Amino acid sequence: MNWMNKLEKKWGRYAIPSLHKYLVIAIAIGYVLSYLGGDLINYLTFSASSILHGQIWRLVTWIFIPPAAGGVFFTMLFLLCLIPMGRSLESFFGPFKMNIYFIGGILLSDIGGLLVYLIFKMPVYLSTYHILFSLFLALALCMPDATVNLYFILPIKMKWMLLIYVAELAYEIVTYFQLGVSLGAWYFGFAYSTEIIIALLNLVLFFLSSRVRISRKHKKRQREFQAQMRQPRPGSGITKHKCAICGRTENDDPNLVFRYCSKCAGNYEYCQEHLFTHEHVMPK
Repeated sequence: MNWMNKLEKKWGRYAIPSLHKYLVIAIAIGYVLSYLGGDLINYLTFSASSILHGQIWRLVTWIFIPPAAGGVFFTMLFLLCLIPMGRSLESFFGPFKMNIYFIGGILLSDIGGLLVYLIFKMPVYLSTYHILFSLFLALALCMPDATVNLYFILPIKMKWMLLIYVAELAYEIVTYFQLGVSLGAWYFGFAYSTEIIIALLNLVLFFLSSRVRISRKHKKRQREFQAQMRQPRPGSGITKHKCAICGRTENDDPNLVFRYCSKCAGNYEYCQEHLFTHEHVMPK
């Protein structure tokens, strides 16, 4: 049992379900405040200088700040698309680990923003957009062959979207650093790409800490068990896997991935498209 599982066992009952929804709502409220005008939104932004002078509420209130780029309509549409993805990811990891993921991302952003200011004397813009955006990357890492409807319309495999979005984020970071070099201050890139770098770092740390470590003895038992398994004879019609929702087997599509759901009462197996979307079977 790793340290995150120990924390979940002790504090899991205090987890906030669907925390990603509240972060999306916070961004929506930020848009409303920015369009109403006034100085209130300015007192919510992340400002390392103001924080160091006592305005410590800015360590948290920046979660209301909308992203700097992109139109309101397309940004909110994309965030709404992330809500079902966050629900699927929460069904996989559980509410407590997702709380750790988001809170850890916010804390890392605070630390990164303060360090950039203290080292380079550069102000940092922060919003939770890229932390929420990394939900898609996390789900794509868990289920690369699953198909999603981008913007509720375009079906596409998540592994291809993962490559596209990683390339897009890398391009943004490189662009910021190139701009800094052209202005004679290479560290300029840190100020403008901090929230992207932190979101990716948080994603990597989360997966490393959530990884299940298997002992050598357990691995040996797994190999022995797999050696005892016998593949069905060709043409026998016998299959090893069958989705409890759609009924598809490996004979229908050899590329399908099947997994058992740990939260369903009984041995229910699902294909990659229904593993995160099915309703859990509760014990009678």
